[in-house]
Parts: sequence; C-alpha cells; structure tokens
Amino acid sequence: MRTSASIPNPNPTSFAYGVFSKTQQTGMATARASGALMLRTSLLRPSSSALRYRCGHIAGGATSLSSTSTKGVASVRWKSGPYGYTQAKALVFSQYGEPKDALKLHTHSISPSLPPDSILLRTLAASINPADVNLIQGTYGTKPSFSSLIGTSEPSALPGNEGVFEIASSPPSASGLQKGDWVIPSKTGFGTWRTHAVAPVEGVIKVQKEGLTPTQVGTVSVNPCSAYRMLRDYATPPLREGDWFIQNGANSGVGRAAIQLGRLWGYRSINVVRAREKEEDTKALKDELKALGADHVVTEEEFLAREFKDSVKEWTQGSGGGVRLGLNCVGGKSAQTIAKTLGLSGTMVTYGGMARQPVALPTGLLIFKDLRFVGFWLSRWADGDKAAKTQTVNEILDLIRGGKFRDTPVVDVPWSWDTEESVLREAAQGTLEGFRAGKGVFVFGET
Repeated sequence: MRTSASIPNPNPTSFAYGVFSKTQQTGMATARASGALMLRTSLLRPSSSALRYRCGHIAGGATSLSSTSTKGVASVRWKSGPYGYTQAKALVFSQYGEPKDALKLHTHSISPSLPPDSILLRTLAASINPADVNLIQGTYGTKPSFSSLIGTSEPSALPGNEGVFEIASSPPSASGLQKGDWVIPSKTGFGTWRTHAVAPVEGVIKVQKEGLTPTQVGTVSVNPCSAYRMLRDYATPPLREGDWFIQNGANSGVGRAAIQLGRLWGYRSINVVRAREKEEDTKALKDELKALGADHVVTEEEFLAREFKDSVKEWTQGSGGGVRLGLNCVGGKSAQTIAKTLGLSGTMVTYGGMARQPVALPTGLLIFKDLRFVGFWLSRWADGDKAAKTQTVNEILDLIRGGKFRDTPVVDVPWSWDTEESVLREAAQGTLEGFRAGKGVFVFGET
C-alpha cells in the first residue's frame, strides 16, 4: 500500500528478527483522512508516541484488522503491511496437553529483510499426524524447542512435521530455487502448522509440482516414505518378488502405502484391520484395500483366532520362507501375533504403538526361529540423509503422477485468514479419536 504519509521506522532490532516488540504487538487499522494515513487500534486508543511504532503487526490473541468500520472509519487488513511486512498466523503451544486445550493461534509479522541465505514460504498444505499430537501431549520420543522467536508472549513451540510450501520471495541465485517453486522441509520438526515461514535454502527440498496437488505433495514425507523404507531396508536378505509381509494398521496411511508399494515391487501382503460396527462397512474396507493390491485382509478378531496360523501356512505355501517381514504400529497382542506369524529368521519392525500396550515376545521365538525385532523412527532416517529423502520423495511423487500410487484418503481442514482457532484445535484433537474418514490436512486458502 502506497501513501505519502511518513511513518517513523520501528525498533531496528524488530526488523532483524521479523517480529515486533511487545509494545508494538497491538492491532492496527488504516484510514485515509485529509490525505494522510491514520493509524488506530481496535483494542485501545494509543498515545501519540506509541502510535509511531504500530506498523501492521497484530499479536497473538489480538483481533486482526478487519473489513468492518468503526465510527465511520473503514478499516482493512493488510496481508502485506507497511514496509513489505507479511502478516502470518501459527498454531503454537507453550505447555503440554491435549490439542484442544494447549494450542493457540498466534498472529505475527515477518520482516522483508531476510538473511541472505533464507526464503519466505507460504504454506499450501500441512498434514496432521499422530506424532504431531503426541508432541503436543508431551508423550513423543523427543521434545520440541520452545522460544519466543515469532513474538509469542511466552516461549512456545510450533507443531507439524509435514507440509508443502510455495516460495514467496526471491531466493539467492545460486540456490537453484525460484519464486513460485514448491518445497518441503528437508528435516522433521519444521513446524508446518502456520500460514508462512522463513527457512534457510538448505532447509528445504524442491519438488516438481507439475501434475500434482498441494495435498499430494503435503502428505508424501511421512506415511509413504515410512512404508518405502521399512519394506526396502529391514528384511535380511532384502525382500524379493514373491516374498510375503504382514502388517497391522493396514488401513492407515503407512498401511495403504505399503500395500501399493508391495504390489508394485511384486511382494505379497497379509493385512490386519479393525472391524467396523457394521458388517457391510468391514467388507467395503476389505474390498477397498484389495483394490489397492492387498492379497489378504483380515480383521483383528480373525487375526487373533487359533485357526489363523493354518490360513497363513496355506497362503504362503511354496514361497520358501513363509512371512519374512512384519510391520507393527499397534503393539500388545497384535504385535505378538505378528511375531508368531513370521517364518524362520523373519523381522518385525515396530513404528508405532497405537494400543499403548507393550510388545511382549515369547522367548522361544528368539531362540528357535531366530527372529529380529527392530524399531523404525522416520525422523532418524529423514534427518540423517537428505539425499535419500529427496530420492524417496521424488520416486513416490513420480508414481503418483503416473497413476500408479493412489492418495491416502484425507479430510480437508480449510485454513484461511479468518478461520477460527477452535476449528483448527478440534481438527488436531480428532486425529487420535475413533474411526476417521481420512487423514486430516490443513489446506490453506486466502492467507
């Protein structure tokens, strides 16, 4: 917005960090009167000295600059405020707890004066994963960093490990990036539940956006990559065409990805799901997974039945090694049954514990069947090998473009500038509750 009015420069320190001081974190609206720019706040009437410093920033918890009018003075919200500042919102938490209680929607401003090796990003889509909720609850394997870097009133953390962004600034010429490119974070813990972010160029991975939607790119980094690496990296020797694997949680994002990748690579699969309340819904789910490439789909009840081992023996007859790999995201009796199903020298990979029950293993399986039990943590792999992550992501996206890999069912959660905090909190809270139609994804509109 251009104006002939002269507004003194705020504290230079605030510009350097892209946020304003606490005094500067008061709402602002604009009006033109007698050819000059009039500044005001919707919360209080500031003194003339304080007014000089209020340059379009709105603190978390303060109302945004709206399109309504007060006392005959029209007010508008600046998506890009004075001096090129970008208004942004982020879900943050300062204390551990349930998402519906802990999350707050914080509003802040990002300075146009970026470090020379950094870029401004606008979020297109960001997924809601169980690990994100566990992080907020304080039960995840690592703890987040708490800071006031984006101007929160107390040190806070930004949740969200997965998402896709559009570059909104001009990157350094040597970076190989351009304004308008789509990128994903190169490491986990990025904090994707926000409308905008600033990141170093080495902290992102460029993806070719042609033929893809933001939701497809925004959900590729966690579930499909987990399935890919567990199928490829953990069986000893590696799985070959015709080999069998078994998994619980087969209707999850990881489970669906494993079914499809296994089919493409010639692997055979046994898949365990929870029965639905209605028998026809259970049948529909089984048919859906078989259409993705599952060889066999059974309910937990069928899986835990005494006769299940006879079915497995019949299914895998002639394969040479029985079931060679098991993928466990549940724990408890389900994990124990997977272990009992494995053939000689098989491997069970645990990557989750949705039942919140320990994995108890009979000693005989270790001694007489020489089984291996290992864990998979996506963050360790993704953060340790950027080149491998880039290769894996690009290979999966190529399969999506070619129509060989179907999207995981998702539930879009629209996020625009006016979206209420409660809507976003409840979307995160619902991730771990009951049967869901799909994975929650924040889809960003006018921000």
